[in-house]
Amino acid sequence: MKLFRYGPPGAERPGIVAPDGSRRDLSGLIGDLSGAALHPDRLHALGQTDLLALPAVPEGARLGPCVAGVRNFIAVGLNYADHAAESGMPLPDEPVLFNKAPSCIVGPNDDLELPRGSTRTDWEVELAVVIGRDAYRADLTTARAAIAGYCVCHDVSERDYQMERSGQWMKGKGCPTFGPLGPYLVTPEEIADVQALDLWLDVNGERMQTGHTSSMVFGVMELVAYASQFMRLEAGDVITTGTPPGVGLGRTPPRYLKAGDIVELGISGLGAQSQRVVAGP
Repeated sequence: MKLFRYGPPGAERPGIVAPDGSRRDLSGLIGDLSGAALHPDRLHALGQTDLLALPAVPEGARLGPCVAGVRNFIAVGLNYADHAAESGMPLPDEPVLFNKAPSCIVGPNDDLELPRGSTRTDWEVELAVVIGRDAYRADLTTARAAIAGYCVCHDVSERDYQMERSGQWMKGKGCPTFGPLGPYLVTPEEIADVQALDLWLDVNGERMQTGHTSSMVFGVMELVAYASQFMRLEAGDVITTGTPPGVGLGRTPPRYLKAGDIVELGISGLGAQSQRVVAGP
């Protein structure tokens, strides 16, 4: 299934893509794509509904982030060998985990706001995992069973904040609009092999990133199981799994986003995003 949320910011409603490709409203069946509604059994039950009998979503409706009520937004650093190399950092022996602020989450096509005075805001296309049931100290099998689905994440990064201001990377990762999610939350049965997906990102029509999830240092199930060793993962938590090479930091000379740029990115089977870069307040 491909699930989504639509409507004005803060007032989104849940939706689903019907077999004929039309978008249908789910708000008569569930309150939102959050919490207990993300349990894999609940999602499976939605798929048994006569989707074509549900109300149609209005044409042109804004798409919101594909999951609501995110409490923990966990990111993974240096999880593609080529990206670690372009960043001038060694491959980690264990996954590098850090936090993105849930308040940075926006819709897949919302504007991307540059923080005031920023000169090094960078792009990163990533595969994100949405948790559908609690997992604590999970093994690989229970990690797989905890997943509600997958989505595209743009892990926007302000490199000065991240790398030059001391302390943890989260400083450069949680600014408003730095976490577009969606367009779809795609349930696992739609993805034959999550380690066989293509990733791409363009800036102003120029290809910047091309990657493949087979190149991850630590695979998706390993990341979910690993993160669960240190915290209880709960329904609605998001883990974004790292970016392939081609970020602005790694270019010669480095290149960063500026107001007026258009960023487009996507992952095979999960859809695409498009953001206009604007000066933030």
